[in-house]
Amino acid sequence: MKLRYLLSVVIVFTILAGINASHADEVPKAIASPPEARPTLSLFQALVLGIVEGATEYLPVSSTGHLLIAEHLMGMDADERQKEAADSLAICIQSGAILAVVMLYFGRIRQIVVGVLGKDPDGLKLLINLVIAFFPAAILALVLKDWVKQHLFGVLPVAAAQLVGGIIIIAYGFVTRKSNPNEGKEISELSRPDALLIGTLQCLAFWPGFSRSLATILGCRFAKLKMMASVEFSFLLGLVTLTAATGYEGLKHGKEMIADYGLAMPLVALVTAFVAAVVSVRFMVGTLGKYGLTPFGYYRILLAIACVLWLQH
Repeated sequence: MKLRYLLSVVIVFTILAGINASHADEVPKAIASPPEARPTLSLFQALVLGIVEGATEYLPVSSTGHLLIAEHLMGMDADERQKEAADSLAICIQSGAILAVVMLYFGRIRQIVVGVLGKDPDGLKLLINLVIAFFPAAILALVLKDWVKQHLFGVLPVAAAQLVGGIIIIAYGFVTRKSNPNEGKEISELSRPDALLIGTLQCLAFWPGFSRSLATILGCRFAKLKMMASVEFSFLLGLVTLTAATGYEGLKHGKEMIADYGLAMPLVALVTAFVAAVVSVRFMVGTLGKYGLTPFGYYRILLAIACVLWLQH
């Protein structure tokens, strides 16, 4: 059933792309719009972006990469203004994925709150480790954010990142094929140097398409955490990182995004992302326990090849 869900996500994404291609006669109007044309967001686009964001945010396949591809397929990057609005929307609807983790891991979040109140040492230690792990990406974001948007937010860089990440996953699976994913440390045993290592590797996600989830899970495994502990810490670190990124983007471009798209359609995308993320997180936990990361590696390589072939036409 779990593998069927993954195949369903791939099939749905492919069908949506096909629907867009089948309406090619309608798309040129949007693509041919003058540079100052006001961006719009249809119900179809909001649902697609919400599904793609929620389904891929916590999987080791890169939500940013999938969103960039989806935006391109739907003609949402026809000019600079439309691309900026779509990119801001993609970041802001991460709120749906954030809420999904808050709901699914409320027990851990409550432990952190109790730890801050001085009643749970493990909860306080977890918070400190999350802050340490978040720190490298926060610093690097101040330096690279604009450069990354200008040079790496495109289908070809995403395809390259998908390919590299896929090869890394398969190589990792081969090297660790005899290891037991249930052996290793729990989250409570994570040290501060371990957290710094994980946070440093998270910076690989600045390359759109590489995947923040992949980078942090691998970092956790290199720090000798159990696979399920690695996934949980990755989710919690994603909660911190995505909240910061969403808050920053919302404060900086939120008013312009609402002026372009209104409020209703972005909310549709956000709620859709929440539902898709809940299903996706549960799917990932079950899949990693049975098959590990390797299936995602093959998926990433196939997606990279498909993107390159698509760009040839």
